[in-house]
Amino acid sequence: MPSLYIGTLGRFRHTTHKKPIMAGMRAVVQRVTRAEVKVDGATTGRIGAGLLTLLGVGQGDDESDAVYLADKIAGLRIFEDDDGKMNLSVGDIGGAVLVVSQFTLFGDVRRGRRPSFDGAAPPAEANRLYERFCELLRERGLPVETGVFQAMMDVELLNQGPVTILLDSKKLF
Repeated sequence: MPSLYIGTLGRFRHTTHKKPIMAGMRAVVQRVTRAEVKVDGATTGRIGAGLLTLLGVGQGDDESDAVYLADKIAGLRIFEDDDGKMNLSVGDIGGAVLVVSQFTLFGDVRRGRRPSFDGAAPPAEANRLYERFCELLRERGLPVETGVFQAMMDVELLNQGPVTILLDSKKLF
């Protein structure tokens, strides 16, 4: 139901508060020749050829979202074979995955210019699922390096291609 409030100029405005769309766990996956993450100048994760994965955990995400993305990312065929076709996975090339938590993947700027992060999971739950996601990749035989959850990080990468894939566990994009 619409609500009424007084705006900054003293005028009445009608607003409607829609229930936010429950997006799934989100990942930005980049094919890299190298990537590194640092916290306070100290390297916390570094890989050669492989995938840099920026991971955002959303409200309502659970183990099934982590499993879906781990399976999808482990199996992504975005590395070139001998014929120059994207036909190989990170495991096929003997690569690794650098996973960096990034709640800002849930930044919503549909209203105004300052992002709202209401769609992001609370930190404790997000960290649990972030750690589980990394564990699932390791269970699939992939070497995994990480950033530091909730830390201010510097991420350096050399994107090969460039190849960048957006994933959402609820398949919204």
